[in-house]
Amino acid sequence: MATTKLKGNIVNLKGNEINVGDSAPSVKVVAQDLSEITIGSDAQKAQILIVVPSLDTAVCASETRRFNTEAAKIKNAEVVVVSMDLPFAMGRFCTTEGIANLKVGSDFRNKDLALAYGVLIADGPLAGISARAVFIIDAKGKIVYKEICPEITEEPNYEAVLKIAKEKLISKCCGGSCN
Repeated sequence: MATTKLKGNIVNLKGNEINVGDSAPSVKVVAQDLSEITIGSDAQKAQILIVVPSLDTAVCASETRRFNTEAAKIKNAEVVVVSMDLPFAMGRFCTTEGIANLKVGSDFRNKDLALAYGVLIADGPLAGISARAVFIIDAKGKIVYKEICPEITEEPNYEAVLKIAKEKLISKCCGGSCN
């Protein structure tokens, strides 16, 4: 069973543990307008998947703002932030914060994404929501980067995420030629 930490205390995660090289599980999350966003191998496009516990925390809000800025530089990948927040709350956050360069999706209905990607917190005070993680999925539906943050209250390694995104997604133009 995979683990992370919350303020130094070990927290167990449940769900299917996936790794670099695996096919990205295909799941649907709910967009802020209640439509569906497909994540994973059936998306047929490169994706940067940012999983956060809740946009209603300072760390998650900061991370989303940072990825919103960086997403504008990544033209051939869909950037999606997924939390357990209700779609209405996510929409309000995006409007208030000026989030326009990425999508937000909610996994509140069935926790399909959290279970398929192995990031559902199994115990402790945050049981039932997602741990902080980043996955990069190439256009062929393969996981090319995985980071489950070792401490839920800390932001991911932005430099590593952006470096891999540039190497695996931008420089290869999703498997096509750059014009």
